[in-house]
Amino acid sequence: MTNYIDSYKNKGARKKLVGELREKGIHDEQVLAAIGKIQRHYFFNKTFESHAYEDKAFPIGEGQTISQPYTVAYQTQLLQISPGDKVLEIGTGSGYQCCILAELKANVYSIERHDALLIKAKEMIQYFGYHVNTLCGDGTKGWPAEAPFDKILVTAGAPVIPKTLAAQLAIGGIMVIPVGDEKSQKMITVVRKSSTKFEKIVLSDFKFVPLIGAEGW
Repeated sequence: MTNYIDSYKNKGARKKLVGELREKGIHDEQVLAAIGKIQRHYFFNKTFESHAYEDKAFPIGEGQTISQPYTVAYQTQLLQISPGDKVLEIGTGSGYQCCILAELKANVYSIERHDALLIKAKEMIQYFGYHVNTLCGDGTKGWPAEAPFDKILVTAGAPVIPKTLAAQLAIGGIMVIPVGDEKSQKMITVVRKSSTKFEKIVLSDFKFVPLIGAEGW
């Protein structure tokens, strides 16, 4: 395992990033505290470490990205995480978002379709000392054996809201998912009101990598 260093420069950059996110409208102090704690530069190749605290997405291989910090904070804020919430994350990626959820004391289940990314992500999650349940597979199918979930977070752009994922949401639960075409998506919050009724709230424009799978692209 790499010996990571969190320098004063890194800490300062992280503090500055938190300030920028607050100015952009992130108001959940617990989410901001998690962003301020988790060393995002640990998830970067050493060559690109200087970019870690810029508010932008960055490639991590396999055609995937580590999401823009604002996007991570925005989606996490929408989830309204409470300690102990059972959260399903679709798209483990680098593991950064996973660590933010775990820092908020969620009980995290995360699915990644690229085995190479999942191996790296698990190493990072373990390095930070969090316990996260992981699975390599088609995220659009969810994790039936562990359903229902209090919260579901989808970190890739979907053409529609996958019915299978909606069915795995607990009554009163929240799903946050970007939906649109392959160029841009609208962030959508889905709240399950009953066994048959869902409330959908359409929010801001975003751009994600495509959600690949049986109920994705």
